[in-house]
Amino acid sequence: MRETVRRAGRASVELLRAAGLSLASYLFIGVVIFAAVAMATVVGAGVLPESVLLLRKTAGYKRRWVGGWTGKPVPEAYRPLTGEAFERARVSVGDPATYRDLRWLAAHAGYGWLLACCAMPVWVMGLLIDGVWCGLLKQRAVALPLIERLVDLDAEWSRALLLPSPEALRSARLAERVAELSETRAGAVAAHGAELRRIERDLHDGTQARLVALSMRVGLARRAYEKDPDAAHKLLEDAQDQAEEALTELRHVVRGIHPPILTDRGLVGAVRALAAGSGLEVSVHDDGVEDGPRAPAAVEAAAYFVIAEALTNAAKHSGARQASVHLVRLPDRLRVAARDEGRGGADPSGGSGLLGMRRRVAALDGTVEMTSPIGGPTLIEVELPCVW
Repeated sequence: MRETVRRAGRASVELLRAAGLSLASYLFIGVVIFAAVAMATVVGAGVLPESVLLLRKTAGYKRRWVGGWTGKPVPEAYRPLTGEAFERARVSVGDPATYRDLRWLAAHAGYGWLLACCAMPVWVMGLLIDGVWCGLLKQRAVALPLIERLVDLDAEWSRALLLPSPEALRSARLAERVAELSETRAGAVAAHGAELRRIERDLHDGTQARLVALSMRVGLARRAYEKDPDAAHKLLEDAQDQAEEALTELRHVVRGIHPPILTDRGLVGAVRALAAGSGLEVSVHDDGVEDGPRAPAAVEAAAYFVIAEALTNAAKHSGARQASVHLVRLPDRLRVAARDEGRGGADPSGGSGLLGMRRRVAALDGTVEMTSPIGGPTLIEVELPCVW
């Protein structure tokens, strides 16, 4: 009986919340009428969109309430209110979701408080009937559970009124997808620009400076060849050393663009080479990636740079001595997981390396998940869409 009363009390609280929203709906209906009348003036073009936004927030609150009570979220599909005042007003009037919310608002103004009123006599009868039937005779309660059923009715009716049409849902999802692609494209452009600046900086500060010094030494050696052959020979030796250093830096820059080892040895071989040169004890596990056709070059490059960044961070910051890399071939994607047994505590949103990793993966419509609790371990999981 105690549990039955507790659940009925919780349901009554929900009905009171619905009744409060129902009473507030009467005030909001007045606001909507005022906004509709004001449309005849210039002021209405600014009032109507704000009223519609308030209506959307009210309906959104009810959607969240229904989702919390039933465990099934209620999706929403609205056209974005952007642009000038008259454009926003036009979208507000032309959006079918506005009329759907108004229909729910008018209906809920009636059944919201009515269901709450129905709960009062149920409480009186329930305490009498269930007090004997459930409290004394130890049978299952029959009256007080009706209060929960009243809340279920509120949720069912609200869901039916607020649920968008399939066409509206498809349009909203398409708009979200376009916005997501626009964001990832902007990230890819930013990552591309940062990569170009890095290459330019490396060439200018490293390779170009060495080539200039090399040219000067060759010129000095040519001038000193007839007068002081020993000095010329020393200058040529220095020039050769600088040429080798310039070639080494140039190879490093080229590897940053697209590692040649990916072309020569494939992703698994390239990752094993990374593991061997990381300074950690790294185990590489391959689940079907090396078998069959290779992934596209862009996917392999993204996976390679993710692993390189993860191993570099592990060697520099984690204090770990061991790490592991898992490469998994799935029917429609490539999964990469890098784990180190370090101290953890890494910030998933911090660091230019992690930001670049996320941008590189997002440009291919992939996902990045990072977990790094205090005390470790740190785990980075990446999934990249892939057509094998």
